[in-house]
Amino acid sequence: MSKQSFLILHGLGGSGPDHWQTWLANELAERNHHVIYPVFPNVDSPDKQVWIEELSTVMKTIPENQPLTVITHSLGCLLWLHFTSIQNNRIAEHVIMVAPPSPQNVIEAANSFFPVPLKNNNLTRTADETLFVHSSNDPYCSLTDAKYYMNIGVPSIVFPNMGHINVESGHGRWDWILEKCLFKDHMKKRVI
Repeated sequence: MSKQSFLILHGLGGSGPDHWQTWLANELAERNHHVIYPVFPNVDSPDKQVWIEELSTVMKTIPENQPLTVITHSLGCLLWLHFTSIQNNRIAEHVIMVAPPSPQNVIEAANSFFPVPLKNNNLTRTADETLFVHSSNDPYCSLTDAKYYMNIGVPSIVFPNMGHINVESGHGRWDWILEKCLFKDHMKKRVI
């Protein structure tokens, strides 16, 4: 198996030691992959421009000769959407965006991330394949609001009753995400 790079982007408040993103980072590192898991400044009251600048710096540390998979959660999804809206080149092979918050309900602590750029060409220009992952009962994004992401034109998966897919909803270890990171053929099929 060839070495790959994995960039994991946390959301508002960070992910913490018990979150599936931290578990995933450890699992991928144990398999000798290059894992980048930055902690962005002011996790409880982030500034979009500061996070974009930090992400730009982080991107320069990723080896260009290794396939890159980006895994985002919650506000990290919005960060990636904003970042890709200002890029003109292919950045990643695969992007998995888990539990993006509603683009319609501004989160006061992260209001600089709104409005959310929801353009298909931003995602298709910057990654070979992108997958959105939603929960049927996410308190931060109803299924009605998840349609904004589903209508972008890239694949989406909706899991039943997984909350915000975080520690509070019981997602520390999450084998599904590890499998999707290591075996990406699933992303070639459109699932809604």
